[in-house]
Amino acid sequence: MAAVHTRSMTTPDSPGRCFALVTETYPPQINGVANTLGQLCNGLLARQHRVQLVRPALRDERPGSDSQCGLLERRVRGMPIPGYASLQWGLPSGHQLRRLWQSERPDAVYLATEGPLGWSALRVARRLQIPVISGFHTNFQQYSDHFHLGLLHEPAMRYLRWFHNQTLSTLVASSTQQRELSRLGVNNLCLLGRGVDCSRFHPAHRSNDLRSTWGAADNDLVMLHVGRLSPEKNLTLLAEAWEQVSAQNTSGRKLHLVIVGDGPSRAELQRRLPHAVFTGALTGEPLAAAYASADIFVFPSLTETFGNVVTEAMASGLAVCAFDTAAAHQHIQDRYSGSLAPVAHERVFIENLQWLTEDREGRRSIRLHARHRACQLDWSSIVERFERYLLQAAGRQPALAQAVPSK
Repeated sequence: MAAVHTRSMTTPDSPGRCFALVTETYPPQINGVANTLGQLCNGLLARQHRVQLVRPALRDERPGSDSQCGLLERRVRGMPIPGYASLQWGLPSGHQLRRLWQSERPDAVYLATEGPLGWSALRVARRLQIPVISGFHTNFQQYSDHFHLGLLHEPAMRYLRWFHNQTLSTLVASSTQQRELSRLGVNNLCLLGRGVDCSRFHPAHRSNDLRSTWGAADNDLVMLHVGRLSPEKNLTLLAEAWEQVSAQNTSGRKLHLVIVGDGPSRAELQRRLPHAVFTGALTGEPLAAAYASADIFVFPSLTETFGNVVTEAMASGLAVCAFDTAAAHQHIQDRYSGSLAPVAHERVFIENLQWLTEDREGRRSIRLHARHRACQLDWSSIVERFERYLLQAAGRQPALAQAVPSK
């Protein structure tokens, strides 16, 4: 077969390297994966690398390419994910990726998602002998139980295990996830972690005017939940915890519940919690103000790969009530910088929330220590680690990579 000679996006006169990031979700979409990919992409650009961002086109966008300031954005066709109307699978795009990577070859590829787009990117990169690493951002294997897809659990896990074991390494968000995936047979796991923007999420954004719109006086206690309102988020426990704690309130202070986010479970949750404040999804300054204007963060989810909202709440100076997993396990010391319940011990979770509402001094101390801990989790160190993993992968690039057989 004839050889196709490629050129790299990085020339001898340009600093840095060229990396391709392939993902099914990206800002302005609102979720932890999109937020993380946005931080990683911007971080690489700030370090003078060039980035090819491959993602599905949003509903108001057309497939195509744009290039500016070191970023080549390649939008491919997608289709909505059932139950997640705002998110899309990227459709297989092998021909487009082959043309792109044969003309502008990246030094390494990062696959953030395992859907059809990620699968086709893995296939093309391996054929072109481009080094590939992957990230495990979503616990799809745990979601099957919540969406009554138990029969798909084993096939899904086999696919995920196969997919990630085809890459040089798989980056994970937390030590608990690293242990779980190792047990399930995923190899070459590396801890990446997550950062938090402690300037954006800061106690100084507390607003009494915002609290008053929630019906909360200065001396009242506001419990906050932030996240997607969907069955896999264990929202039944959120409702049960609120009902029990508010019914047994002995703190002498009026309690309020504010829920930030949207999703398929919102209507059901509103029926069960008619007195709660539902704000819908928030971003930017309104989200930062919502965090800082609350007092206690209630997070019952057991399906997180990390849970960015936990560290955002800590940075905002909130006392977090969560299970001992993912970000909470990694960054909270029980009764010191938050409260932790053993995984799936719902009674302990509710008791911890009760304690946070009643112990004023304990809650004040926790909020101070939570902020202090969060300020140690800057994104720059995460981006530096991510860059190092990409450069290590690029170093394994075959010596004859400039000549790629055509197909």
